[in-house]
This record gives sequence, structure tokens and C-alpha cells, in this order.
Amino acid sequence: MPLLQTPPAIADTTLQDTPLIIANRPFRSRLMTGTGKYDTFAVMRQAVAASGCEIVTVAVRRVQTNAPGHEGLAEALDWSQIWMLPNTAGCKTAEEAVRVARLGREMAKLLGQEDNNFVKLEVIPDSRYLLPDPIGTLEAAEQLVQEGFAVLPYINADPLLAKRLEEVGCVTVMPLGSPIGSGQGIRNAANIQIIIENAQVPVVVDAGIGTPSEAAQAMEMGADALLINTAIAKAQNPVAMGQAMGMATTAGRLAYLAGRIPIQTQASASSPLTGRITT
Repeated sequence: MPLLQTPPAIADTTLQDTPLIIANRPFRSRLMTGTGKYDTFAVMRQAVAASGCEIVTVAVRRVQTNAPGHEGLAEALDWSQIWMLPNTAGCKTAEEAVRVARLGREMAKLLGQEDNNFVKLEVIPDSRYLLPDPIGTLEAAEQLVQEGFAVLPYINADPLLAKRLEEVGCVTVMPLGSPIGSGQGIRNAANIQIIIENAQVPVVVDAGIGTPSEAAQAMEMGADALLINTAIAKAQNPVAMGQAMGMATTAGRLAYLAGRIPIQTQASASSPLTGRITT
């Protein structure tokens, strides 16, 4: 199936946007993707390329231990073109997350990204719903910031926690739209909106997005970026879905910048009432 081309008008308008800045590093794409759940590395590479993303997150523990399906993952992508976002998936405590983050930084260096100090912080003791631990996340974030990491924390859509993490030095906040891999979409819109309105760092909606329309919705709300994995990897056609998510992210961002019309209680005619033909 050939990939669709972005219409020139959209491409031209996109150039007027400012880049996404995370820890003083600019990115053109506002979509981040992951590496898990793909059937093959070949499909993953094609889907990542089709999405247009520049940041790809990698579970440090799975690469370090060569977990089934992850052997060779570190070599599966061209890391001279893609910025690695090591993540602490699988860590249940702050202490575990700090140790794994340190391994992730060394992994990035071994793959040629000497100045990469990014880490997606996940502290998840809950094995059923995979909800992040707010206390453990804050504790780990404080330690990692002190050690010079650029911390991107994955959190519940909690405005107070988001602000606290920003205050301790995190470079983004990453509220979940709904539980990881659930495909339920944006179930926490009101709280995410509060986080967006109050944040002075980029807000990345992470987890739960299942369709391009939901990706566009998050961007229309004013999110700075998205992280989408399962919805792409487990789609019937991951490559096509990767492209669709990339286009939806761009469309939602443009819609946000363009400014939607006010919601009114009454209809408003599209055609002017002057100059009508009368009998």
C-alpha cells in the first residue's frame, strides 16, 4: 500500500510553527513513538519512518536483558537519525527506576548519542492497570534531575503532581490519556486541559490513544506532543497507522494554532443575509 503524501498546503503551513523544544533540543515532529509490540523489526522500522517521528522510546531493561522479541533492538534503528528516549518500564520503585535510568544513559552513549541524558521516567507498581506511582515518580525525578538527567515523567493526569514535577526540574510532563495500551482515548480531558494551561514545560499526552482522531483531539487541546506505541504497533497495518498518526498530530497542532470557532447555543448562517432575492 503506497503511503499518502502530505498536501503541499499543509506542509507549507507547518513551516510557520515553532519546533518542539525539550531540554534545549529542537524537534520538528511532535509525535514520539515506541518500539514494543511490533511483529517484526522490519515493520517497526517502516512504521517509525512513516510516522515522521524523531524520538523513539526504548525499554532499557528489555534491551539490557535481551528479552524475547527485543534481541537486537538497539541495532534495529538508525540512531544517527532518531533520538533515543530510554525508559524505565518495568520498574516498581524509585530506586529501581534510578538504576535503570543510569543504564539507559550509558546505552545511549554506546549507540553514539554521547550527549543524550533523556529518560522517560516510569515507576509502575500496579501490574493490572499499569498506573504510575505518583510518590515514587516524584522521588525518582528529584534524584535524576540532581544527577543531570533530562527527565520526562509519565504520570496520571494530576495537575498538582505535574506542577510539582516541573518545579523540581523535569523537562516535560507526560499525563496519560487513559491506561497504557487500552485504546480508550482521552478519558482525562479536563485534568489534561488544566495541566496544559498551567505548564511552563512541554506537555506530552502519553498512553491510551487508539485512533488518529484521538491524537488530533489531544493536539487540538493544546498538548505540545504525543507518545503513541500500541495503537500503531498493533494496528492491522502498522505502517499505514504510523503515517495516519503523524498526519493527525500535525493536523491537530495546526487546528490548535488556527483557533477554533466559539461554541454557540444558536445557529449562525454561513451565507450573508444581505442581497437576497425577494419577490
